Amino acid sequence: MRTRTLVSFHAHPDDEALLTGGTLARVAAMGHRVVLAFATDGEAGLASTAASGSDLRQTRVKELERAAGALGCARVVRFALPDSGWIPGHVPDEGTFSRLPVEDASAALTQVLEEEQADALTIYDPAGGYGHPDHQQVHRAGMHAAFLAGTPCVLEATLPRQPLLRFVRLARWVPGLLDSVEAQRFETAFTPREEITHQVDVRPYLKAKRRALQAHASQASSDSGPRTLRLLLSLPTPVFQRVAGKEYFVERTPPSSITHDLLGTTA
Repeated sequence: MRTRTLVSFHAHPDDEALLTGGTLARVAAMGHRVVLAFATDGEAGLASTAASGSDLRQTRVKELERAAGALGCARVVRFALPDSGWIPGHVPDEGTFSRLPVEDASAALTQVLEEEQADALTIYDPAGGYGHPDHQQVHRAGMHAAFLAGTPCVLEATLPRQPLLRFVRLARWVPGLLDSVEAQRFETAFTPREEITHQVDVRPYLKAKRRALQAHASQASSDSGPRTLRLLLSLPTPVFQRVAGKEYFVERTPPSSITHDLLGTTA
């Protein structure tokens, strides 16, 4: 098996740990080169004032460095494009990452893919997961950059929609758990299970994934309450293994030796 280079493109620090942390740790442990690329520094993200301090950008950059170390990543590249923030129903400001022309949003990533002679790129599904405009732009910009750089393999990090939607509907019956989440938003979120092409068993790498999640302490809560990261970290180990022990990807082209080397099994 030849050594591969995987570039993993994300919107904000902490995204890499949530959807791809176990896979990145697995790929790095197998001896492949893992490069993290971030569109924004997450300066407009939700965070509690107590946890993030006065400079959220600086806090999140430091957290990212610790998380990347926990996952075994060889390089971290930050493009420092303006974070769009996210409020349902609110149109992001002009000039933020999600509002940039795709040519501008993808330019720096194209350069990284060419520098690294990347074998594969991870992005998000077209829905941007739960619909964050920066995540949707990661999909568009990532696809464009891979085309320009000639990167042969593009993997969309995602989750199976159906079980997630069931969980969100059930969670509405638990006061305080997901009070701010609108269940109907998940009816078009992420990816239908039948479209998922790769299901990666990351249970042997969950310690690394947990350390990466823990590194992003500012994202565990906001001034309006706890967030997904806090919920994950509060799970007992057996439940955490069940919830976080698999990561999911969609490859729109037929699986190749690249995906076999990096991911191993398919769905």
